[in-house]
Amino acid sequence: MKKTILLILMFGILRLYAQSQTGSIEGKVLDQSSEKPLLGVTVVVLGTTLGSITNENGEFKINNVPIGGHQVRASLLGYKTITKSDVIVNSARPVTIDFTLRENPIVLQGVVVNSDYFQKDPHETNSITNFSYEEIRRAPGGFEDVVRALSILPGVAQADAGRNDLIVRGGAPSENLYIIDGVMVPNINHFGSQGATGGPLSYVNLDFVKETSFSTGGFSVLFGDKLSSVLNIDLREGRKDKFGGKLTISATQFGLNAEGPLDENSSFIFSLRRSYLDFIFKAAGFGFVPEYYDAFVKTNYKLNNSNSLSYIFIGAFDNVKFFNDTDEKRYKNSRALGSDQIQYFTALNYKNLFNNGFINFSLSRNFTDFDTQQNDSLLNPVFINKSREQENILSGDLVYKISRNNEINIGAFGKLIKFNTDLKIPGFITSFGEELKLSTVVDKTNFLKIGGYVNYSGFVYTRLRYNAGVRFDYYDFIEKKNYFSPRFSFSYQLNELTSLNFSTGIYYQSPSYIWIVANEQNKNLNALRADHYVLGIDHRLRDDLQIKLEGFYKVYKNYPASTFRPYLVLANTGAGFAGADDNFASFGLEPLVSAGKGDVRGAELFIQKKSADTPLYGIFSLTYSKSFYTALDGIRRVGAYDQNVILNLSGGYIFNEEWEASVKFRFASGKPYTPFNYDGTQSVINYNSKRVASTHSLDLRLDKHWYFKGWTLITYIDIQNIYNNKNTSFIRWNARERKVDETSSIGVLPSIGISAEI
Repeated sequence: MKKTILLILMFGILRLYAQSQTGSIEGKVLDQSSEKPLLGVTVVVLGTTLGSITNENGEFKINNVPIGGHQVRASLLGYKTITKSDVIVNSARPVTIDFTLRENPIVLQGVVVNSDYFQKDPHETNSITNFSYEEIRRAPGGFEDVVRALSILPGVAQADAGRNDLIVRGGAPSENLYIIDGVMVPNINHFGSQGATGGPLSYVNLDFVKETSFSTGGFSVLFGDKLSSVLNIDLREGRKDKFGGKLTISATQFGLNAEGPLDENSSFIFSLRRSYLDFIFKAAGFGFVPEYYDAFVKTNYKLNNSNSLSYIFIGAFDNVKFFNDTDEKRYKNSRALGSDQIQYFTALNYKNLFNNGFINFSLSRNFTDFDTQQNDSLLNPVFINKSREQENILSGDLVYKISRNNEINIGAFGKLIKFNTDLKIPGFITSFGEELKLSTVVDKTNFLKIGGYVNYSGFVYTRLRYNAGVRFDYYDFIEKKNYFSPRFSFSYQLNELTSLNFSTGIYYQSPSYIWIVANEQNKNLNALRADHYVLGIDHRLRDDLQIKLEGFYKVYKNYPASTFRPYLVLANTGAGFAGADDNFASFGLEPLVSAGKGDVRGAELFIQKKSADTPLYGIFSLTYSKSFYTALDGIRRVGAYDQNVILNLSGGYIFNEEWEASVKFRFASGKPYTPFNYDGTQSVINYNSKRVASTHSLDLRLDKHWYFKGWTLITYIDIQNIYNNKNTSFIRWNARERKVDETSSIGVLPSIGISAEI
């Protein structure tokens, strides 16, 4: 009894101590178009008397802010008022938030100007969602992964719940573009899939992410060389007051962060992380062990009020160790594609602000070394791939604000690619009966990509905002080299709460490098093409609650199709760990022609509630879609990732500054597969003719924040698939037992996380 009373008193004292703690909020406010610092912006913490006014550099700082979650509002006459929710003040370091305010067009008579929790990019009319750091961090079942958090959005399917293979509006996993601080990055996942953009988990450290924006279609000419989506990741700067750090143990890894000032005009952030899955896999007796490391560095230098430099390095080092000491392990390992990788990207960015706009220059490099091999149960190699992809990129972007409501964007880039590979398949019989045999050695092939764009945006009669642009791309390594992509969008303000949006355009994507070099004939391919048509309406139910309804139609042309397997379009490949289970289809090893075509159509409902006066937040998304593809045999078949109905419901409640609970439910109708015959073969006539069962799961998460003088402790428990539903990931043939296996995702998966920040 005495121990219980003492424990209650201790927790009571800690709570009272936490309530007495304060922190600070700092940041800057910029014009959304020109990025010019705004002077005289009023920044206030709602529900308090605390606030600040920005100086000539657009900077503000608010001290003595009580710890916990807050809403912060920025307002300036002539600009749209913006409110940011989920600003979590702690006792470890100042919280940094930046605002970009958009000038209002001529104010309409009778229109009430409200604060906006849902800020729009003026160039992206439809199908775009922004997430803050905190919204990603607390997502149940998200592993604090910047890519996995996107799975709750409309139009996004998952080929496998354990991977980051984004299937966006019926597209392939190779069709997604990643941008980090304005720099194009081929893949941001550990154990990344060659020729695609997926992997098991992201290597971007969420602690350094300021916010993300994700577009699922109809995006502007500012983005190119991908057909389906754009994930834009903005990184924050290091703290400028003093040095600090963070230690973290999460569901899959442990790591160390450090940050601080280099001098009065510069700062840095740094992290080093290592997985501990190898310890878990060894203890569980698995026949293989995945292991990874990643490193992150960013520095910022303010040269003067108009010029700045930044440098970024992110590297990932992955390997898989196999233990083949028993027949059982050798058989199980024969079904896995081993992948050792080294990948990094590095960039030097320069920005110059001038009176009515700014210009960016970036010099960057992407490097990936693939060492991939699969053996049979006798340890004879079935597939060997040693490839190296290198990209050196120079790019520039200009934004010029012509008038209050009109601006022009101009950009250009050049990309020099070096590729070499040693690719061998001694002899492999696919499950459809074809024999794959290949030996290709390519030493230091050079490719060139050049591109540019012009985009004009403005208002017509104050209610109609439009974007019109054209993009040019040149690929010197395929037969047709020049491609023009016109795109157009508009948003019509029906009233102060409702807008009608439309976007359309032509999108091109160059074939993956591995597809080009695997077979000499594949240099005759053309760029892949998709035509987008998106119509939507969004309505603001409250300042913190909005609803969107969108319909989309996407037409594919010139998709690589196999002459060797006339039922195969490469749009149906790229997800999962590839290898023998998918007959090595994703590597594009055989002769290909640009004859595949397809179409996707669907409708989406999206409702989002921000945490505001009511400490309740949530997302509801519902997608209905159908996708079809046609290969050389002329038969129109459903796409391999066609899931007709996807429903997500996610939300949480903030009890106080210390406790928060959240939940996520997901339902998805079954994806197609090709059934096996009695002897383990598959028939072309049955290609994608069956579907696995629908999947559904419920994830729960509980967060606890502990605040102490000079440091903060965050703990959480996350339980995935809490009612242990056996969700079938894919169907495979068991050659030993001569039967079909249904491979299911992991059942109940609890995990904990602990992080201490000083």
